[in-house]
Amino acid sequence: MSTTAAEIEKLNEAFYTAIESGDLDRMTEIWAEDEDGRVAMCVHPGWSAVTGRAEVLRSWALIMANTTYIQFVLTDVRTTVVGDVAVLACAENILTAADTDDATFAAGRVVATSTFVRTPAGWKLWIYHGSPVLQADDDEDDQADE
Repeated sequence: MSTTAAEIEKLNEAFYTAIESGDLDRMTEIWAEDEDGRVAMCVHPGWSAVTGRAEVLRSWALIMANTTYIQFVLTDVRTTVVGDVAVLACAENILTAADTDDATFAAGRVVATSTFVRTPAGWKLWIYHGSPVLQADDDEDDQADE
């Protein structure tokens, strides 16, 4: 793996750590500033696109404020760097506290693509797009195997 790809993967890990710990200051450091011709964009799974750095950070603040627990295990990580742009695709295997009164958890899977851009301040996240992966019921899996 190239040094640049390793840098991108380290920054991507910092992104998920910021979500898990509810660290909006770190999230703010990670996202690129809007410039002419380059505006931050974010598509949370199941949401419409959020554009503009301020709105993107606001969306993360809302998610962090309303999430009691979340953990990500990333798999299938693929990183491509072309000049001053890098794209990282991965599967997010997510464990989160369920929206119930008892101590239960919910699991899900999202396929995510993050686009990073090299700036004078270093690599920054420019675009994030997460798409939920539909989970089949166990009964459907059993039927498919027959």
